[in-house]
Amino acid sequence: MRGPNYGALGMTFTLVRGLQAVALIAIIGMTANFISEMVSSNTAPPSVLVGTLVITCIAVLYCAITYILYFDIILPFLLNAIMDSSLLIAVIVVAVTVGKPLSYLNCQAITKTSNDGSSAYAFTESLGSSLDKDGGKVNYSQWAGATKVNCYEMKSIWGMSIALCILFAFSAICSLCLWRRTKNSAPKSVEEA
Repeated sequence: MRGPNYGALGMTFTLVRGLQAVALIAIIGMTANFISEMVSSNTAPPSVLVGTLVITCIAVLYCAITYILYFDIILPFLLNAIMDSSLLIAVIVVAVTVGKPLSYLNCQAITKTSNDGSSAYAFTESLGSSLDKDGGKVNYSQWAGATKVNCYEMKSIWGMSIALCILFAFSAICSLCLWRRTKNSAPKSVEEA
């Protein structure tokens, strides 16, 4: 199995898709962990985390399918560039929404709230103070600052979301360049007189 030979653009596209997959899977793992802790505490997770999980799951599926199509040399590059741009917009929304309360949060200033140092214990202990009064939903901004672990993990999700913004912009540009390259190198039919 050799795959396509698109030169440096093709290698760049492959590298960017790989980095996107790694960042997306890491975000899914951390976000799912937070949601799991909240659900096990009989608390409804905030919509920002649910939205992050949904968008990243769709993006992982998209990245896998498009790379398979790319490897089989049947990926429509123009459509791929449009879809990458759409995912770029979705990831920008995630990065802004997740980062809004985190930009003012200093993880070093948060003290350890549990005796044994475990994040699950600290999370459960601090959960009562971070609940909204309507419906038992977690107040996202208070919850992110409840423990150092929560703070660092949420800042990691935010940082990876920002990195994904750059990666999806880069893959959209690569797709446009590959589309232009394949369009220009396609054999032109000769009209018979």
